[in-house]
Amino acid sequence: MDTNIDQTLDVKGLTCPMPILKLSKTMKKLKSGQILEMLGTDPGTKLDLESWCKKSGNELLDEGELDGGVFRFVIKKA
Repeated sequence: MDTNIDQTLDVKGLTCPMPILKLSKTMKKLKSGQILEMLGTDPGTKLDLESWCKKSGNELLDEGELDGGVFRFVIKKA
């Protein structure tokens, strides 16, 4: 996916609920339409993130797994 990333949030090594708490705090600083890339290692983050996006109105544009068990999520600020 060729998307301009405005900010990257590294939550590798953190477990629930910290990745979502840090994501929520970081997203508040972004302007509407900006794109955040989040990198994490907690497999549970995927389900938490999907729920968080539905509740917050932000859009999960892309998700995938990188080398070394790192999950990558791309979220667009509502």
